[in-house]
Amino acid sequence: MKLTKKVSVIVCSLTTAFLYTAVITNTYKSAAQAEGQELIINGGFEIDPLIAPNDPTIANSNVTGWVKSGDPIDISGITISNFPKTGNQGLSLGSFSGISYISQIIHTVPGQHYQLTYYLASTEEAPDLKNKFKVFIAGQKVSVKNNTPFQPYTQYRLDFKAKGRSTEIKFGSLAKYAFLYLDDVSVKAIP
Repeated sequence: MKLTKKVSVIVCSLTTAFLYTAVITNTYKSAAQAEGQELIINGGFEIDPLIAPNDPTIANSNVTGWVKSGDPIDISGITISNFPKTGNQGLSLGSFSGISYISQIIHTVPGQHYQLTYYLASTEEAPDLKNKFKVFIAGQKVSVKNNTPFQPYTQYRLDFKAKGRSTEIKFGSLAKYAFLYLDDVSVKAIP
């Protein structure tokens, strides 16, 4: 009887120590803990400084946390700009011959619901209006905007349910005659 008691105390102590260690090292997160936590890195595009704040023709093409893809000439149009929704900077999307992409892979919990929020602005005006903006979540195209006329930053929201432990958030853009601008990209778990 005494041996059984000792073994159960040792097992209980080890289990408790393991749980405390997991919580302290942040290796265990419940869905409730994840709610409200920002999952996007550099969604406000503030990490990389403007090269010349007073000269918008000198752009910073580095966008920390994001991966660019597409034709090199069009990728060069994705730059940090001094036209933000909030903060000091936003992202200028100036691809003019083909669609270019910017993406980020976030950690998700399968079955958990999330909300993607972003702000989009357009400086194109009719009759010179030829732009496209696409949103992909986990490889699925979930939104397409064609020929968005001049608009200030406008908020868009998309809800999704994660299918895996990671989810790609991807934006595709083309702006033949002017620019599209992106800012304040956010993904958070929702109940």
